[in-house]
Amino acid sequence: MAISRADPSGNDFPLLDEEGWTETSPVDPAYNCIAWAADEERRWWWPGAPPIGYWPHDLPDEPSVAAFEALFAQLGYTPCETSEIEDGFEKVAIYSKEGEVTHAARQLPNGRWTSKLGRNIDIEHTLRGLRGPTYGEVVRIMKRRRSATDS
Repeated sequence: MAISRADPSGNDFPLLDEEGWTETSPVDPAYNCIAWAADEERRWWWPGAPPIGYWPHDLPDEPSVAAFEALFAQLGYTPCETSEIEDGFEKVAIYSKEGEVTHAARQLPNGRWTSKLGRNIDIEHTLRGLRGPTYGEVVRIMKRRRSATDS
């Protein structure tokens, strides 16, 4: 799967224009969607990524939903039932296609979501907007309490 070539202007996301989206950052190949969902912009996060990227050595080196749940659990996230905004919490959504994780998005304080499209741009969008042939479906929502320093 060519996650790094995901393009909001192409056929990768047939629902995106209907749902509405906004470009929020320019192209930057230094980080990917998983890093962005984890609120980092310095390195690429993916199983098998070292030595140029990042993946915790104590997690399965595979793109399974369980491995990514464990990754976000290490960051303080727990599974939750809804993607709706909850006061005092930040959320991540994990997308999967054919049993493998393809993408992660982070909820913004306004209730919309932010994503890094592979090596491409960052966008603000709805969860439904990225459903489709490239990323598949949202299979897990996780949340953690916002820190006192988060706005």
